[in-house]
Amino acid sequence: MAYIDGYVLPVPKRNIEQYREMATKAGKIWREHGALEYRECVADDVKAGEVTSFPQAVNLKEDELVVFSYIVYESRAHRDEVNAKVMSDPRLADMMDPKTLPFDGKRMFWGGFDTLVSV
Repeated sequence: MAYIDGYVLPVPKRNIEQYREMATKAGKIWREHGALEYRECVADDVKAGEVTSFPQAVNLKEDELVVFSYIVYESRAHRDEVNAKVMSDPRLADMMDPKTLPFDGKRMFWGGFDTLVSV
């Protein structure tokens, strides 16, 4: 079954087009290096919860949107191989500086997941 990297982050509404451009470029690079799928999704129906929620997880501010992203790989080994290539790709260098990101990277969270069910 597939292996998934998932990301959740807050993006200021005024920066969403800049983020889209960055994500489009990154997605093409990930796919070029072997990722099976690359998705960037903007929250459309996420409510602040009483205990936890997407907005609470990223400490969402009033002028921000929650973005949920995921990348699909064949396996964890495939993910590690693809990510090694991606991280050494010079085309991503301008996206690695926290000062120039169109979002607050300190409030982003991510993780790798084995597929439990695939229907």
